[in-house]
Amino acid sequence: MDQLTAMRIFRRVVESGGFSAAADALDISHTVVSRQVRQLEEMLGAQLLNRTTRRFSLTEVGQLYYQRCIDIIDQVEDATRIVSHHQARPAGVLRINAPMVFGTLEVPNWLPQFMQAYPELKVDLVCNDRFVDLISEEFDVGLRITRSLPDSTLVAKRLATSEMALVASPDYLKKHGMPREPADLLKHNYLAYSLALQTTELVFVGPDGAEQKVGLSGNVQANTGLIVCAAARAGMGMTASATFVVHEDLKRGDLVEVLPEYRLQSRDLYVLYPQNHHLSPKVRAFVNFLAEYYATPRWEY
Repeated sequence: MDQLTAMRIFRRVVESGGFSAAADALDISHTVVSRQVRQLEEMLGAQLLNRTTRRFSLTEVGQLYYQRCIDIIDQVEDATRIVSHHQARPAGVLRINAPMVFGTLEVPNWLPQFMQAYPELKVDLVCNDRFVDLISEEFDVGLRITRSLPDSTLVAKRLATSEMALVASPDYLKKHGMPREPADLLKHNYLAYSLALQTTELVFVGPDGAEQKVGLSGNVQANTGLIVCAAARAGMGMTASATFVVHEDLKRGDLVEVLPEYRLQSRDLYVLYPQNHHLSPKVRAFVNFLAEYYATPRWEY
């Protein structure tokens, strides 16, 4: 016996004034109604109704139980309505994790538009460059800029590609000269991003498709790309940066691409989220929004 179903039937019997009326209202047989109420009484070990051939009345305990049935059934139906309402449109708090530089430079470009589209959402954005376990730290989604993703149970959707560019300021190049090939970089000051997989080694692919590895050295390294790019703009040296960071500098001429005929391995932008058969509307809305936003090429220079 489904107790909640039996409680609903018992309540309908009381409110309809009889078993037959309840059966008609519920579109089930009189036998089913009678059996459900009887099984409910057997489970409870108490008589809920005094029955006669023509009418019934609630026992004292039946009256108490009926009142609690009303409370419980109404709460269950209210909870169901809340979930249905929540599942119908994006609402609640969306917790997002993103790398520091991406969160600082790129997220402000589209976050206002996203929030305007979904006014019932609240966003909790956490930016850092350490490894974050989205599930254990209770994030709904994560954004990653990387060459490759480790194996995991997370769903990963690639949104865009950010090329890598070796850059320096015009003043620096005027003083120290423009490199003509990767080997020339040994004479230059390299500003390193300390969290990169290879902090002071770059792998170039030349016009002929051949790879060249160059070990570099310099007097500045930092755990944020913002610092090394600012140092490059100030003429302190050159650095390799994702174009989502430096494309505006390149457009303005504050930075110049070095060895443009040689390619560095690009970085892909992913949105990650836990696998779930019932993907929440807020996560689905976020993923779809970003997929549409980044369908238009970004970071050109």
